Amino acid sequence: MGRKTSLKRDTIRCDVKEFRLKKGWSQEELAESLGIRRQAIYDIESGRYLPNTAIALQLARLFDCRVENLFVETAPPEYTPVQVVNDTVEPSTRLTLGKVRDRVVGFPLKGTESVPFGLRAADGLLAPDRKNARMLLPADRLEKSILLMGCDPALDILGQHVARLSPDARVHCRFASSHAALDSLAQGLAHVAGTHLHNSGKAESNVEAARQRMNTPVRVFGFSLMEEGLMVGRGNPLGIRTVADLAQTMVRFVNREPGAALRILLDDQLRTAGIDSEAINGYRNEVFSHREGAYRIACNVADAALGLRPVAEMFDLGFVPITAARCDLVIPEDLLDHPTIRILLDTLQSHRLHQELDCLPGYDGSVTGQLIAELASTGSAKG
Repeated sequence: MGRKTSLKRDTIRCDVKEFRLKKGWSQEELAESLGIRRQAIYDIESGRYLPNTAIALQLARLFDCRVENLFVETAPPEYTPVQVVNDTVEPSTRLTLGKVRDRVVGFPLKGTESVPFGLRAADGLLAPDRKNARMLLPADRLEKSILLMGCDPALDILGQHVARLSPDARVHCRFASSHAALDSLAQGLAHVAGTHLHNSGKAESNVEAARQRMNTPVRVFGFSLMEEGLMVGRGNPLGIRTVADLAQTMVRFVNREPGAALRILLDDQLRTAGIDSEAINGYRNEVFSHREGAYRIACNVADAALGLRPVAEMFDLGFVPITAARCDLVIPEDLLDHPTIRILLDTLQSHRLHQELDCLPGYDGSVTGQLIAELASTGSAKG
């Protein structure tokens, strides 16, 4: 049924019974839907045991809610005195904390301070034959490392929360557009792919893209809701309000590469507005990341670029929202038992992760951890 872990009534409240009664189901009917014993439902509802991730996700899907709606953390938040280095920041600003002697010091995670400034340590060195790598880490650590490809900057935050739950588990996040991430996953070059294609009709674009590109059964989990739009100069000096304003002759635009989710969004917006892409100064001037587009605006070689609100704030730029998109995580079913992926799935249900996502500019963690879809192998890998 799950881990033999008793629920602490002073920290977690189980609301499964309330949701079951609203559906008009008996314990036997719910147990049959889940493929478990009625006694297991009784134990969960009475607070005797905490179900594992798979059962918790099944419950949330049956009741069309989040796992956090079923198992509510009721413990009061833990506070500690802190000396913030920049005392002009607002409440809920994310902080890096460190205890120096008897004082807790906090550095705000805003602007350029929200991204690492140093070099990453390598796990190996390529051998002269270019076919082998000289290992720089123990082999058992490699077994607990996973590769996550995508372009949501909050994926790094997910990786850090995974490491907090299990210090031996590592999530290496590599930047890739939604389609490139799915293609790499299909080719066996990654464990997890992040995709945030916007929906242009009734179909779920993330789900359909995974269905078309994957050659193995996968599950799709919600990660974040985030604002997508146009990054502009600080104060928006050219008064850009919609994609139609990009057609003004004085606007120097920089685009994303074909296949990128934001490029697809822009093309749909232009089509709806009846604007020829050739009317935009810089439509064929392409960059391959949100950060590169923001950097060009910061260096005054462009006036507008496609991107996300937190990236704009990182470079002290303005932001014009266009839409909100859901970023999903696509995971092959044969990798669900990987030790670090199991921890990642547990982390997606973490109240602390949800809290941090909700504090990011332009983000919403209401879909985090939801099981969006289970897909059989119907597509084919595309290179």
